[in-house]
Amino acid sequence: MKQIIKATTKIEPNELRATVLSFLFVFTLMAAYFILRPVRDALSSDWTDAELSWLWSSTFFISLIAVSFYGAVISRVQFKNLVPGVYIFFSLSFFVFYFGSTFVENPGYIDKSFYVWLSVFSLFHISVFWSFMSDLFSKDQAPRLFGIIATGASTGAIVGPMIPTFFADNLGATNLMLIAATMLLIPVLIIRELDKLKSTELGNEDVRVDLSAQQSIGKNPFAGFGLFFGSRYLLGIGIFILCYVAISTFVYFEIKNLLVDVDRDVRTQIWGGIDLAVNILAIATAVFATGRIATKFGMPTTLALIPVLIVAGLLIVAVAPIISVVAGLQIARRAGNYAITRPGREMLFTVVDRETRFKAKPVIDIVVYRGGDMVNAWAFTALTTGLGLGLGAVAAVGAGIAAVWAVVGVYLGRSYHRTAAAADAGTAPVEQ
Repeated sequence: MKQIIKATTKIEPNELRATVLSFLFVFTLMAAYFILRPVRDALSSDWTDAELSWLWSSTFFISLIAVSFYGAVISRVQFKNLVPGVYIFFSLSFFVFYFGSTFVENPGYIDKSFYVWLSVFSLFHISVFWSFMSDLFSKDQAPRLFGIIATGASTGAIVGPMIPTFFADNLGATNLMLIAATMLLIPVLIIRELDKLKSTELGNEDVRVDLSAQQSIGKNPFAGFGLFFGSRYLLGIGIFILCYVAISTFVYFEIKNLLVDVDRDVRTQIWGGIDLAVNILAIATAVFATGRIATKFGMPTTLALIPVLIVAGLLIVAVAPIISVVAGLQIARRAGNYAITRPGREMLFTVVDRETRFKAKPVIDIVVYRGGDMVNAWAFTALTTGLGLGLGAVAAVGAGIAAVWAVVGVYLGRSYHRTAAAADAGTAPVEQ
């Protein structure tokens, strides 16, 4: 059996146990997260647009604090203790939220805290896992094994939403917190076994993860602002992300408002069903379409494809602002982002130098992205609460933003090809 596995997957016999445990590790993390995510999103319909905008603002500032704190911790705590400590800490926090939501008479503040806290958790659970993988496997093993291990994340992202989708009405949304909190303790046991395998079967006791990137981000997330504002190429990426975030916010808020009169457990099922459909569609698209689109049509088409589809979808929503149409748009938007737009966006950083990648990218990923969440949440609130626009009118505004998003995508795709060609010719590696 080991020989068959080696021939079909390139996994050596001494790597098999560690690979299987790593697969289960990331599967558990993703399943737990996607159990909690529909619970969080179902809460949003209990609040006004202004209340939700304040929560998104809190998420922005708390995320910056959390990333900075993590950067300080990893320079002072041994990595072998840091990783299990992260998952124990988050597991205990979700137990606290479960008991608070269950036994507190008016759990409004607890629900809002949970909403923000899960967003903070999403910054760390996979990032810490891959750091641990880098500390476990050698550079020779990683190219062979990481792709197989990553399928555990995809599988968990499908299995996780099934639980709230099919069982939220029987279990209750709050009890899903208890299930996920318990699941987050499983990786602690797996980590202990993987630590043993590192120095025995794998023979990688000398492998050490390089945490310099995370440490530099934690110490100063704003260090790359000069590089960011000094490059039209990087500013274009920032605008591209702001347009994406604007559409994400508008669609999310529209679903939230359409579900106001729906029972919370049913809301959880609907959000879980959206997550399930997104993950299945994203995996299928990534496997069968993404590579073909990028290689056959090039980066301009790759980056503009989903924005153009969103323009059409939002115009349909403007005419028929009903939950089935908006939910379908959300599924297409998120699946397209995971499978096509996000990989294309990450490819844009392959033509910049290492200093730019490590200093400017955190500004874009943390400040621009999370700050965009906050700004666009208030923009949606201004359109609905301030100007009194209905969902159809807001969708029309979103279609205009999506059109700008598509144009920026074409510009970035062409800039990418020019920059790559210049680098091949030995000229400047970054377009200014």
